[in-house]
This record gives sequence, structure tokens and C-alpha cells, in this order.
Amino acid sequence: MGTCMKKMAVFLGLAVISSIVFAQEKDFPSKPIRLVAPFGPGSGADTTGRFFADLLGKTLGQPAFVENRPGASGSVGAVAVKNAPADGYTLLIAGWSAQAVNPIVFQDLPYDPVKDFKPVSGLMRSALGFFVPANSKINSLAEFVAAAKNARQPLNGGTISEGQQIVVAWFSGLAGVKFQNVPYKTGSQMLTDLMGNQIDWAIENIPSTTPMVRSGKLRMLATSGETRHSEHPNVPTVRESGYPEFANYGWSGLYVRAETPAEITGVLADAMKKVMAMQAARDYARKIGSEQMIFGPEAMRKYEADQLATFRRVARASGISAGKMGN
Repeated sequence: MGTCMKKMAVFLGLAVISSIVFAQEKDFPSKPIRLVAPFGPGSGADTTGRFFADLLGKTLGQPAFVENRPGASGSVGAVAVKNAPADGYTLLIAGWSAQAVNPIVFQDLPYDPVKDFKPVSGLMRSALGFFVPANSKINSLAEFVAAAKNARQPLNGGTISEGQQIVVAWFSGLAGVKFQNVPYKTGSQMLTDLMGNQIDWAIENIPSTTPMVRSGKLRMLATSGETRHSEHPNVPTVRESGYPEFANYGWSGLYVRAETPAEITGVLADAMKKVMAMQAARDYARKIGSEQMIFGPEAMRKYEADQLATFRRVARASGISAGKMGN
């Protein structure tokens, strides 16, 4: 075969491949879509993922389902999506722990949240609350900071995740106080100890603590949100309590592999825009005590990047170093 014929064969081969890829993109989706939840059944990623998978599937005209791939602080699920074809049929239900916390606290992270994935849409976000026992003499964030500064020993504060520890370190730096971190494996045990005065205070997501606040078992001093929480309008934010730089949420979003074609990512993003505008999505947010995160791909990437940059700065200032990942 002559040189010209070889070049022609290569050209035709590339043309065929391109036409196949184009047809696949044009027909997307033509089969079920998998949403990988990096935590187990009943987790926030699981329940939120199942709710949105149903609406997304109906919007796209193809079934969408959740597959749980828990383990290693969400890394097992992230790697499963990283290793899947970049065709838009496998999405990651990722949150602040996977995208903004793990890169800071784990030195052997098997994925890069920025290089390996790109956002499709935000899902939900929830502010954190600063809590003390109901019988505490502390009634405001200002009194809390004053008590911490006047205490002979650092106040004991409960957390249940590395992300919460970073948030506490951030507030500690702004307020000029130090706390003794008491790590817990579960929020239920932490809150039980808080109500029993075994620890001085705790930081936790608001939806899980609302029943205890309403029943008078816990007192919420402030919320980490940009604005006051709709179910606790009398509780001020940390920002309005004298720390204008401070605002933080636990959040979740949908991601695909970074190499996924832009046209396919656009189809998914457009579908999620329609889903987030549904009354059902608004009702779900109110039901779980969270906020809709109506962010498209660009806004989601900026939000993630800003939080990651903030957490890196806090980690450096507070001496938080990366360690090896457990199972």
C-alpha cells in the first residue's frame, strides 16, 4: 500500500471514529445513568442521590439509579467514577469532604478533585451550628468566645469529621482562641455527650440537631451560613456576630469525569437545571432542613475552588497536616 493510500486509510479510520463519537453524543442518553454515592445506604449522599436520580431520570427519559460504593472517606466511590468511561453515564455524588477536605487531610489521595472531575450541578447545602448544653451559662457567641479566652484550659469541642475540624480551626483563628478537639465517630454519640455535659460544646449540621434545639435539650449559639437559617430565625450567623469573613456549608453536587465531552456535560447540566427548578426539589430542601444549591458547572467549580483555597490556608495557619488514609 502506497503512502497516499495509508494516509487515506488513517483519515477514513479517524473519520469513522469521529462519526461514532458524534452519534453517541448526539443520542445521549441512550441507556441508564449511574450515580455513585461514596457512602453507604442511609447516608446523606445516598438519600439525596436517590431523590435526584429519580427526577433526573424522568427529565432525561432514561432510568437513573444510585450505586453505593463506600469506603476510605469517600475515595472508593470517587475512584470508581474516575476509572469509569468518560461518557456521562457514570456520575459522582460528591460533597465538601471529597472535594475540599480530603485533598488537605490525606497525603495519599488516589484522585485529584479538580483534574479528575468536573461539576455538573450543585445539589444541596446545609449550614453548621455552634451548640452548647441547654443548661450552659453561655447564651451567645460573644459569651462563648469570652469563656474560651478566660478558661484555664481550652474548652472541649466535639466534631465528627475532618471537615468540621477545619471549620473549628478557621473560627479559632478568627476569634483568637484555642479549643481541645474531641473527635467522634458518630453525631449521635457526640450530641449525647454534649447534652450530658461531657464536652463543653460541639459543631454539627443543623438538620440533625433541630429536634433537640426545639425540645430545649441543646442551645444553638450561631449558624455558619451566609444568612440565618429559615427554621431558626432568632439564631444569628457567625458573620453577623462579629466575624464577617466566616461562612461555611456542608454541600453536595454531581460530577463527571473531566474528560467527558462538553456536549454530554451540557445535556446533564441542562437537565439538572430543570430538576432544581421543580417544586419537588424545593419541597425536598425544606423537608430535610437544607438549601438548594442552584449552581451550574462554572458556579460550582468556583464555589469548590474557593472553599478548597480557604481550607488550605486554614490548615497551614493551624498546623493541620496530611496523614495516611485509613480504610
